[in-house]
Amino acid sequence: MASLMETLIQTLNEEAVVFERLLALSMKKTPVIISQNLEELQKITDEEQDVVIQVNRLEKKRDVCMNDIASVLNKDVQKMNLSSLITMMDNRPDEQRQLADVHDKLKNLTEQLKRANAQNEGLIENALELVQFDLNLLQAYKTAPETANYNKGAYNVGDSLGGNLNSGSFDAKQ
Repeated sequence: MASLMETLIQTLNEEAVVFERLLALSMKKTPVIISQNLEELQKITDEEQDVVIQVNRLEKKRDVCMNDIASVLNKDVQKMNLSSLITMMDNRPDEQRQLADVHDKLKNLTEQLKRANAQNEGLIENALELVQFDLNLLQAYKTAPETANYNKGAYNVGDSLGGNLNSGSFDAKQ
């Protein structure tokens, strides 16, 4: 049981380090989103994917540890979580304190990560709204009303006030 607890505590500490990296990347992403540096944003996103792979690996390792501990303690694996394990560890105060510390640290990190991600999500949504506004403005410019020039048959032969924009095209040189 002692080695299982050591493995669990070590895994949770490793997980905390990885979450700290993920939080740092999320916070690094905020000014990049604001500056609209897509190249740097892609680099950060790639780094985040690598970190998420590490988190998933550690989560699997933690699940195995928790399942093994639940089996040793003869507890239901489905009802066993870190909080309940901390409560059960009254007779082992050192391990209980270590588990409580890493639990609090992980909880704090995940809350900070949620806030950073929510902020980044809001910034991205604002950027997308601006892009949509610009596209709508361009579309409105293309579909401006025509001038009132009629031929002998009373057909409108006037030009669009929007100019000579081809339908569905975009000229990146302008």
